[in-house]
Amino acid sequence: MEKYVCQVCGYVYDPASGDPDNGVNPGTAFADVPADWVCPVCGADKDSFSPE
Repeated sequence: MEKYVCQVCGYVYDPASGDPDNGVNPGTAFADVPADWVCPVCGADKDSFSPE
């Protein structure tokens, strides 16, 4: 699965790791991350991410 990077702060969303601290289980593709999820580092919305 493809990684996505936050264009605001550079945080990389890795589907293999997910974001369990914010309710996204490991193995969750970026497309399946909830629309209201935000970057855990800077709080940017999901639309601020692009494929790495």
